[in-house]
Amino acid sequence: MNGFIDTHRERFGVEPICRVLQVAPSGYRRAVARRRDPALRCERARRDEVLATHVEGIWQANLQVYGARKVWRQLQREGIEVARCTVERLMRAQGLRGAMRGKAVRTTRPDRAAPCPLDRVNRQFAAQRPNQLWVSDFTDVSTWQGFVYVAFVIDVFARYIVGWRVSRSMNTEFVLDALEQALWARQPERNALIHHSDSKNIRASCSWWSDPHSDRPIGLTGAAGVPGSLTHTQIDLVSFPGPVGRLGTSCSEAAPRRCV
Repeated sequence: MNGFIDTHRERFGVEPICRVLQVAPSGYRRAVARRRDPALRCERARRDEVLATHVEGIWQANLQVYGARKVWRQLQREGIEVARCTVERLMRAQGLRGAMRGKAVRTTRPDRAAPCPLDRVNRQFAAQRPNQLWVSDFTDVSTWQGFVYVAFVIDVFARYIVGWRVSRSMNTEFVLDALEQALWARQPERNALIHHSDSKNIRASCSWWSDPHSDRPIGLTGAAGVPGSLTHTQIDLVSFPGPVGRLGTSCSEAAPRRCV
């Protein structure tokens, strides 16, 4: 607003502009006086100017990779007492940002145009017997060798992982492999099983639906990762105490894990 008044004050005058903008002319004149004489500014503004110089200097000296936490700790080591939230505010005001390791992995990429069966679950995630309702999902897992994708199928009644696979790429085959393993292990009855997945698995699951080599009727749904649904929260069910050491472990070498 002060910049707008500075631009048009010669043509319209300060008071007419302030009257239209409904601001006090004294406030504008006070801001102009502080710009001309920095000593008139409040103590916080004067300290922020000094701290901003130190913050930018530390950020530049460390190859522009330090975030607010590391810049704040470096200030502490140099004997400059400042709150961490102040460092965050100053860096945000200057547009400074630390380097972020890795990149975001997006697994939810629904294909709205792809045909798929209707929702036969309707968010009623309950089963009265085994092999009545399976739910599946896949997520990314950090390992020592990089990110991998894990697909798994869970029996809702037993809350048990009945099939899973690990892959370096997010393709159709590894999702189908997890489903095929579950079918081989459980041998469900014909016309008695419903398989539910959200829409990020729809493209892979629908291809299995139309696979001429598979004759088992499986129903699918198209909920796009709705918060609160079981398929949305399954990514938390596969947990590791730390990064996975290697990727060569087969499904037969590790027992399925019970969901709690």
